[in-house]
Amino acid sequence: MARYALQITPVGRTIPSETIFMLSKHGRKFFSEPLGKLVPLMEASGVTPNGLTVIGFLLTVITAVVLGSGALRLGGLMLSVAALFDMLDGKLARATGQSSLFGAFFDSTIDRYAEGATLLALVYYYSGLPDGRTAIILLFVTLIGSLMVSYTRARAEGLGVECNSGIMQRPERVVILIAGLITGWMIPVLWVLAIMTNVTVAQRIYEVYRRSRVTEDESSSTQNEMV
Repeated sequence: MARYALQITPVGRTIPSETIFMLSKHGRKFFSEPLGKLVPLMEASGVTPNGLTVIGFLLTVITAVVLGSGALRLGGLMLSVAALFDMLDGKLARATGQSSLFGAFFDSTIDRYAEGATLLALVYYYSGLPDGRTAIILLFVTLIGSLMVSYTRARAEGLGVECNSGIMQRPERVVILIAGLITGWMIPVLWVLAIMTNVTVAQRIYEVYRRSRVTEDESSSTQNEMV
């Protein structure tokens, strides 16, 4: 999960943050203290934040193999462990002063591979079931949506527009998927992921539209005042 979010906000204006409830905001506070106790151990071991990112990714790949074999509940538990490493790398980076632009880029890139591996493993599993067509379609829709959630933010920030809203960001997707794997309610969970991930894309498109209009209006107003 994004270790260092690069917030790029157009100069000369302030827009209130979205009020949508997000696990990525509130859930991290819940896990912050327990994970913080592990940071000194990680620091003493000499492992780097990027090293933890790689470890978390390797655990996710192993989890993907387990999911592909059909052991969904076990895979859900393993994915929970991998997610903890994904959260711990950022805490270690901030605590040890190892924050870097490359670290943020590397972490986000590996996150995309990790999520893709997990979803494709589930596609492989459901492809072996006679009634797995619906699940496969939902998984592909979710995969496309998850990539677009990341792309819309990256493209917006490349244009100088802050874009961090949305009800179904990566932490939410991981938590909901883990819940589905462990409880066995996969089809309802896949419907939620497929729909809400793409709703998040729509939210971000609207956010960029709204923010860009404000910027353009302010720019036009400034130019008129100068004339």
